[in-house]
Amino acid sequence: MTNVAQALRIALRALRINKMRSFLTMLGIIIGIAAVIAMMAVGAGASYVISEQIASIGSNILLVLPGSLTSGGIRTGSGGVQTLTYDDAKAMQAECPAVALAAPTVRGSGQVVYGNQNWSTLLMGATPEMFLIREWPVAAGRSITTSDVDSAAKVCLLGQTVAQTLFGNEDPLGKMIRVKKVPFTVVGILDRKGQSPQGTDQDDVVFVPLRTMQRKLIGSQFPNNVGAILVQARGEDQLDQAQEEITSLLNQRHRIGGSKEPDFTVRNLSEILAVAEQSSKAMSLLLGAVASISLIVGGIGIMNIMLVSVTERTREIGIRMAIGAKRRDILLQFLTEAMLLTITGGLIGIALGTGGALVVSRLLSWPTLISPLSITIAVLFSGAIGIFFGFYPARKAAGLNPIEALRYE
Repeated sequence: MTNVAQALRIALRALRINKMRSFLTMLGIIIGIAAVIAMMAVGAGASYVISEQIASIGSNILLVLPGSLTSGGIRTGSGGVQTLTYDDAKAMQAECPAVALAAPTVRGSGQVVYGNQNWSTLLMGATPEMFLIREWPVAAGRSITTSDVDSAAKVCLLGQTVAQTLFGNEDPLGKMIRVKKVPFTVVGILDRKGQSPQGTDQDDVVFVPLRTMQRKLIGSQFPNNVGAILVQARGEDQLDQAQEEITSLLNQRHRIGGSKEPDFTVRNLSEILAVAEQSSKAMSLLLGAVASISLIVGGIGIMNIMLVSVTERTREIGIRMAIGAKRRDILLQFLTEAMLLTITGGLIGIALGTGGALVVSRLLSWPTLISPLSITIAVLFSGAIGIFFGFYPARKAAGLNPIEALRYE
């Protein structure tokens, strides 16, 4: 323990004597650690954003979309023909054991007006099941009910963006707005959802009962048709089973058999969003790996400076050996100097990296997450670099011949 304390005192004295050289030696480690901390914080923030967006969609979700049809040798694109119906959604919920909820939807866009304020927004015709699947509660008022859907009631729910734009600080509940010139009563304000994985504002929307949308806003020629059906499986382990049951049911209901191409598509949203999350994690690792290269460069710089230091202090090493210092004492002294350089540089780098991440977060409004684990790894890694790159110079110093060292000028 005494040898270690003595080596530490000698190392501190040696570094203080050459302050500028010590700082320049640490610079590579400082930049490397700061870059790793900042990049990992930005990457973790990106993963967090994607995770939040995935959670905002809901869990265990399948999306059933209209497929394509061929007529006169011409194929429509996916969703080019409305082939799904309200009855299809009810049949899924009633006849597919792995399906917990099915919510038919119709979407469009239009102008909504209140007083002298107006706003162009997304219009969604929905049933009560939609808000259960999306895990989207109301912040004030009530949600759409089955009675609203069956009676095609002229009521609506506003997303936070629409409510703020039209009403500002005024309470929207019970107020009358015009949607495509049709009067609607605001019965509820939805809780905030934020951005979708595609980057769109999920709160910029007005929900109305499905039948109301079909009959009074889009005037569909086939009022039973819907644009898509959102399905929630009973559990994550039943997603594949639910997908198979839905495919089998719709094939039967739409009389699809033999070589006839299905007129619908079933997509697993969980798989699509999981790929996005994996891509984000891979990008975080890539950013960390690129930033780590500067640590290697910094380690090489330390090794070079330590070799120069051994050459400059050859006579000092000879004197220490002559008065009784053992080879392991010399080895410990130079290893201590190398580790002191890298750990000090690592601590400065952590401070700069943390500050840089906070600056990025503030300037770009991008969330950054600095984990204690990344800081711990940075300190341990900087110490390991000191041992790895400082060992060769320390071994060279310990291997000097005392007589030759004393003669060195």
